[in-house]
Amino acid sequence: MFDLLNLTLLAVFIPTFFIVSITPGMCMTLALSMGMSIGLKRTFFMMYGELIGVGLVASASVIGVATIMLKYPTIFLVLKYGGGAYLIYLGIQMWMSKGKMAINLDECSFNVSKKSLALQGFLTAIANPKGWAFFIALLPPFIDKNLELAPQLSVLLAIILLLEFMCLIIYATGGNTLRRLLQNSNNVRLINKIAGIMMIGIGIWLASS
Repeated sequence: MFDLLNLTLLAVFIPTFFIVSITPGMCMTLALSMGMSIGLKRTFFMMYGELIGVGLVASASVIGVATIMLKYPTIFLVLKYGGGAYLIYLGIQMWMSKGKMAINLDECSFNVSKKSLALQGFLTAIANPKGWAFFIALLPPFIDKNLELAPQLSVLLAIILLLEFMCLIIYATGGNTLRRLLQNSNNVRLINKIAGIMMIGIGIWLASS
């Protein structure tokens, strides 16, 4: 495998992308919010969708699909405004302690579907123009033109997804821990309001980015 990679570039690539991944952004904020509202276990389904989206964006950025996508901003507008509106709607529901993602005051059971969670993560990842611009600018420099593209891209993509997954878990765990602390103090409504504000913020951020 090492013959197919530039180890010098790889040594710089790993810490660079870890710093980028751990920095608060839309997906990390979403993981934090969901960790608070539905717990760590169910947030994993959002993470799976988000990782698929990140993998798609990263791959497209390298092979040139992103260039085509950026020429047709209407696609982004539909995804941005649609996804943003949906997240804002969920945030309002959570603020009012209603909806499937809000913590029920009588019973802490969550019936939001796994597909819905995965779709939220996926749309948040692919509907963020800054994410596309970031991968277009940052990923190609780590590709060695003297080596085969496919093996390099496969390894780099695996590293990106691993780092992203680790950071999502960190944020979701933080949200879940805060949720448990507040629940112990019977501040369930406060959890819903905080998570709702964060969700609304993500929706506005996505729509206005």
